[in-house]
Amino acid sequence: MIDSINLFQWAILSLTALCIGMSKTGVQGMMLLVVPYMAMAFGAKESTGVILPMLCMADIIAVAYYKRIADWKVVIKLLPTAILGFFVAILVDKLIPANEFRQLMGWTLALALVVMIWSEVFGKENRWMKKWWYSAIFGLLGGFTTMIGNAAGPVLSVYLLSMRKDKMEYIGINAWFFLVVNLLKVPLQVFVWDNITWHTLLLNLFMLPVIGIGAWLGIRIIRMFPEMAFRRFIQIVTILSVVMMMVG
Repeated sequence: MIDSINLFQWAILSLTALCIGMSKTGVQGMMLLVVPYMAMAFGAKESTGVILPMLCMADIIAVAYYKRIADWKVVIKLLPTAILGFFVAILVDKLIPANEFRQLMGWTLALALVVMIWSEVFGKENRWMKKWWYSAIFGLLGGFTTMIGNAAGPVLSVYLLSMRKDKMEYIGINAWFFLVVNLLKVPLQVFVWDNITWHTLLLNLFMLPVIGIGAWLGIRIIRMFPEMAFRRFIQIVTILSVVMMMVG
Protein backbone atom coordinates (compact mmCIF):
# COMPACT_ATOMS: atom_id res chain seq x y z
CA MET A 1 0.00 0.00 0.00
CA ILE A 2 2.90 2.38 0.77
CA ASP A 3 4.14 2.14 -2.83
CA SER A 4 0.69 2.93 -4.18
CA ILE A 5 0.29 6.19 -2.23
CA ASN A 6 0.60 9.17 -4.58
CA LEU A 7 1.97 12.63 -3.82
CA PHE A 8 -1.47 14.14 -3.21
CA GLN A 9 -2.31 11.40 -0.69
CA TRP A 10 1.01 11.85 1.15
CA ALA A 11 0.45 15.61 1.33
CA ILE A 12 -3.10 15.23 2.69
CA LEU A 13 -1.99 12.52 5.12
CA SER A 14 0.83 14.72 6.48
CA LEU A 15 -1.43 17.74 6.80
CA THR A 16 -4.02 15.60 8.57
CA ALA A 17 -1.42 14.27 11.03
CA LEU A 18 -0.26 17.81 11.80
CA CYS A 19 -3.84 19.05 12.29
CA ILE A 20 -4.74 16.06 14.47
CA GLY A 21 -1.81 16.81 16.78
CA MET A 22 -2.77 20.49 17.00
CA SER A 23 -6.47 19.75 17.48
CA LYS A 24 -5.96 17.27 20.30
CA THR A 25 -3.71 19.54 22.35
CA GLY A 26 -5.79 22.67 22.14
CA VAL A 27 -6.46 24.13 18.69
CA GLN A 28 -9.81 22.39 18.52
CA GLY A 29 -11.42 21.62 15.18
CA MET A 30 -8.30 21.76 13.00
CA MET A 31 -8.71 18.15 11.95
CA LEU A 32 -12.17 18.75 10.52
CA LEU A 33 -10.71 21.10 7.95
CA VAL A 34 -8.87 18.15 6.38
CA VAL A 35 -11.37 15.30 6.92
CA PRO A 36 -13.16 16.05 3.60
CA TYR A 37 -9.83 15.85 1.75
CA MET A 38 -8.93 12.57 3.47
CA ALA A 39 -12.29 11.24 2.25
CA MET A 40 -11.41 12.47 -1.23
CA ALA A 41 -7.92 10.95 -1.15
CA PHE A 42 -8.68 7.55 0.41
CA GLY A 43 -12.46 7.15 0.21
CA ALA A 44 -15.01 8.29 2.80
CA LYS A 45 -15.28 5.04 4.72
CA GLU A 46 -11.69 3.87 4.12
CA SER A 47 -10.26 7.17 5.37
CA THR A 48 -11.76 6.62 8.82
CA GLY A 49 -9.53 3.56 9.24
CA VAL A 50 -6.44 5.58 8.31
CA ILE A 51 -7.35 8.46 10.62
CA LEU A 52 -8.43 6.53 13.75
CA PRO A 53 -5.02 5.18 14.87
CA MET A 54 -3.53 8.68 14.42
CA LEU A 55 -6.31 10.05 16.60
CA CYS A 56 -5.47 7.47 19.29
CA MET A 57 -1.79 8.46 19.17
CA ALA A 58 -2.67 12.14 19.55
CA ASP A 59 -5.23 11.38 22.29
CA ILE A 60 -2.52 9.67 24.35
CA ILE A 61 -0.25 12.71 23.99
CA ALA A 62 -3.11 15.06 24.97
CA VAL A 63 -4.10 13.01 28.02
CA ALA A 64 -0.48 12.79 29.15
CA TYR A 65 -0.24 16.58 29.04
CA TYR A 66 -3.73 17.52 30.34
CA LYS A 67 -4.30 14.50 32.60
CA ARG A 68 -5.28 16.56 35.65
CA ILE A 69 -7.69 18.89 33.84
CA ALA A 70 -10.97 17.09 33.21
CA ASP A 71 -14.46 16.75 34.65
CA TRP A 72 -15.07 13.01 34.64
CA LYS A 73 -18.76 13.47 35.49
CA VAL A 74 -19.23 15.00 32.04
CA VAL A 75 -17.32 12.19 30.32
CA ILE A 76 -19.34 9.49 32.09
CA LYS A 77 -22.65 11.16 31.16
CA LEU A 78 -21.75 11.03 27.47
CA LEU A 79 -20.19 7.58 27.16
CA PRO A 80 -23.21 5.19 27.35
CA THR A 81 -25.12 6.74 24.46
CA ALA A 82 -21.88 7.41 22.57
CA ILE A 83 -21.30 3.65 22.50
CA LEU A 84 -24.89 3.18 21.33
CA GLY A 85 -24.10 5.66 18.56
CA PHE A 86 -21.36 3.30 17.29
CA PHE A 87 -23.91 0.62 16.53
CA VAL A 88 -26.36 3.07 14.98
CA ALA A 89 -23.56 4.06 12.60
CA ILE A 90 -22.84 0.41 11.77
CA LEU A 91 -26.54 -0.08 10.96
CA VAL A 92 -26.54 3.01 8.75
CA ASP A 93 -23.46 1.65 6.98
CA LYS A 94 -25.53 -1.32 5.83
CA LEU A 95 -28.23 0.94 4.41
CA ILE A 96 -26.33 3.82 2.79
CA PRO A 97 -23.78 3.48 -0.08
CA ALA A 98 -20.19 4.54 0.66
CA ASN A 99 -20.33 7.49 -1.74
CA GLU A 100 -23.08 9.04 0.36
CA PHE A 101 -21.13 8.83 3.61
CA ARG A 102 -19.53 12.23 3.20
CA GLN A 103 -22.82 14.05 2.71
CA LEU A 104 -24.29 12.16 5.64
CA MET A 105 -21.41 13.41 7.77
CA GLY A 106 -22.07 16.96 6.58
CA TRP A 107 -25.79 16.86 7.36
CA THR A 108 -25.14 15.38 10.78
CA LEU A 109 -22.67 18.15 11.57
CA ALA A 110 -25.16 20.72 10.25
CA LEU A 111 -27.57 19.59 12.95
CA ALA A 112 -24.89 20.17 15.57
CA LEU A 113 -24.22 23.59 14.07
CA VAL A 114 -27.87 24.62 14.40
CA VAL A 115 -27.81 23.62 18.06
CA MET A 116 -24.60 25.60 18.61
CA ILE A 117 -26.08 28.78 17.12
CA TRP A 118 -29.24 28.31 19.17
CA SER A 119 -27.14 27.89 22.30
CA GLU A 120 -25.22 31.10 21.63
CA VAL A 121 -28.37 33.14 21.03
CA PHE A 122 -30.39 31.73 23.93
CA GLY A 123 -27.57 30.34 26.05
CA LYS A 124 -28.53 32.06 29.29
CA GLU A 125 -32.08 30.75 29.02
CA ASN A 126 -31.10 27.23 28.02
CA ARG A 127 -32.57 24.89 30.63
CA TRP A 128 -32.22 21.80 28.47
CA MET A 129 -28.67 21.20 29.67
CA LYS A 130 -30.04 20.24 33.09
CA LYS A 131 -32.19 17.47 31.63
CA TRP A 132 -30.87 13.89 31.57
CA TRP A 133 -31.65 13.53 27.86
CA TYR A 134 -29.53 16.54 26.91
CA SER A 135 -26.26 14.70 27.55
CA ALA A 136 -27.77 11.48 26.14
CA ILE A 137 -28.57 13.11 22.79
CA PHE A 138 -25.12 14.63 22.42
CA GLY A 139 -23.49 11.35 23.41
CA LEU A 140 -25.52 9.49 20.77
CA LEU A 141 -24.76 12.06 18.08
CA GLY A 142 -21.09 12.10 19.07
CA GLY A 143 -20.80 8.31 18.91
CA PHE A 144 -22.57 8.24 15.55
CA THR A 145 -20.44 10.96 13.92
CA THR A 146 -17.15 9.65 15.28
CA MET A 147 -17.91 6.17 13.93
CA ILE A 148 -19.15 7.45 10.57
CA GLY A 149 -16.23 9.74 9.89
CA ASN A 150 -14.13 10.60 12.99
CA ALA A 151 -16.06 13.87 12.95
CA ALA A 152 -17.47 14.19 16.47
CA GLY A 153 -15.41 17.27 17.36
CA PRO A 154 -18.16 19.80 16.59
CA VAL A 155 -20.73 17.73 18.50
CA LEU A 156 -18.66 17.78 21.68
CA SER A 157 -17.79 21.43 21.04
CA VAL A 158 -21.47 22.36 20.94
CA TYR A 159 -22.13 20.42 24.13
CA LEU A 160 -19.21 21.87 26.11
CA LEU A 161 -19.83 25.41 24.86
CA SER A 162 -23.44 25.14 26.00
CA MET A 163 -22.18 23.91 29.39
CA ARG A 164 -20.01 27.06 29.64
CA LYS A 165 -16.79 25.16 30.27
CA ASP A 166 -13.65 27.28 30.40
CA LYS A 167 -10.79 26.79 27.96
CA MET A 168 -8.59 24.39 29.92
CA GLU A 169 -11.44 22.28 31.29
CA TYR A 170 -12.86 22.09 27.76
CA ILE A 171 -9.54 20.73 26.43
CA GLY A 172 -9.18 18.24 29.31
CA ILE A 173 -12.67 16.80 28.83
CA ASN A 174 -12.05 16.56 25.09
CA ALA A 175 -8.80 14.68 25.64
CA TRP A 176 -10.24 12.04 27.98
CA PHE A 177 -13.55 11.56 26.19
CA PHE A 178 -11.97 10.99 22.80
CA LEU A 179 -9.22 8.75 24.16
CA VAL A 180 -11.85 6.38 25.60
CA VAL A 181 -14.18 6.62 22.59
CA ASN A 182 -11.47 6.16 19.96
CA LEU A 183 -9.94 3.15 21.71
CA LEU A 184 -13.40 1.55 21.93
CA LYS A 185 -13.89 2.09 18.19
CA VAL A 186 -10.72 0.27 17.15
CA PRO A 187 -12.08 -3.32 17.45
CA LEU A 188 -15.24 -2.37 15.56
CA GLN A 189 -13.30 -0.87 12.67
CA VAL A 190 -10.87 -3.79 12.58
CA PHE A 191 -13.42 -6.63 12.72
CA VAL A 192 -16.67 -5.07 11.45
CA TRP A 193 -15.60 -2.50 8.85
CA ASP A 194 -12.20 -4.08 8.14
CA ASN A 195 -10.64 -0.69 7.34
CA ILE A 196 -7.70 -0.85 9.77
CA THR A 197 -4.99 -3.17 8.47
CA TRP A 198 -1.25 -3.67 8.93
CA HIS A 199 -0.75 -1.49 5.85
CA THR A 200 -2.76 1.42 7.24
CA LEU A 201 -0.99 1.07 10.60
CA LEU A 202 2.35 1.36 8.83
CA LEU A 203 1.15 4.63 7.31
CA ASN A 204 0.18 5.79 10.79
CA LEU A 205 3.66 5.05 12.16
CA PHE A 206 5.20 7.16 9.42
CA MET A 207 3.00 10.03 10.59
CA LEU A 208 3.82 9.77 14.31
CA PRO A 209 6.60 12.42 14.21
CA VAL A 210 4.25 14.81 12.37
CA ILE A 211 1.56 14.22 15.01
CA GLY A 212 4.13 15.03 17.69
CA ILE A 213 5.06 18.31 15.97
CA GLY A 214 1.37 19.21 15.69
CA ALA A 215 0.81 18.44 19.38
CA TRP A 216 3.71 20.70 20.37
CA LEU A 217 2.36 23.50 18.16
CA GLY A 218 -1.12 23.10 19.64
CA ILE A 219 0.16 23.45 23.20
CA ARG A 220 2.13 26.56 22.28
CA ILE A 221 -0.71 28.21 20.34
CA ILE A 222 -3.47 27.55 22.88
CA ARG A 223 -1.56 29.44 25.57
CA MET A 224 -2.00 32.63 23.51
CA PHE A 225 -5.80 32.27 23.15
CA PRO A 226 -7.96 34.35 25.53
CA GLU A 227 -11.19 32.64 26.63
CA MET A 228 -13.52 34.47 24.25
CA ALA A 229 -11.16 34.18 21.28
CA PHE A 230 -10.91 30.43 21.95
CA ARG A 231 -14.72 30.14 21.94
CA ARG A 232 -15.10 32.10 18.71
CA PHE A 233 -12.39 30.05 17.01
CA ILE A 234 -14.22 26.80 17.77
CA GLN A 235 -17.47 28.21 16.39
CA ILE A 236 -15.85 29.44 13.16
CA VAL A 237 -14.04 26.15 12.51
CA THR A 238 -17.26 24.22 13.10
CA ILE A 239 -19.14 26.34 10.57
CA LEU A 240 -16.35 26.00 7.97
CA SER A 241 -16.20 22.23 8.46
CA VAL A 242 -19.91 21.79 7.86
CA VAL A 243 -19.87 23.96 4.73
CA MET A 244 -16.88 22.10 3.27
CA MET A 245 -18.49 18.72 3.78
CA MET A 246 -21.85 19.65 2.36
CA VAL A 247 -20.68 21.48 -0.76
CA GLY A 248 -17.50 19.48 -1.47
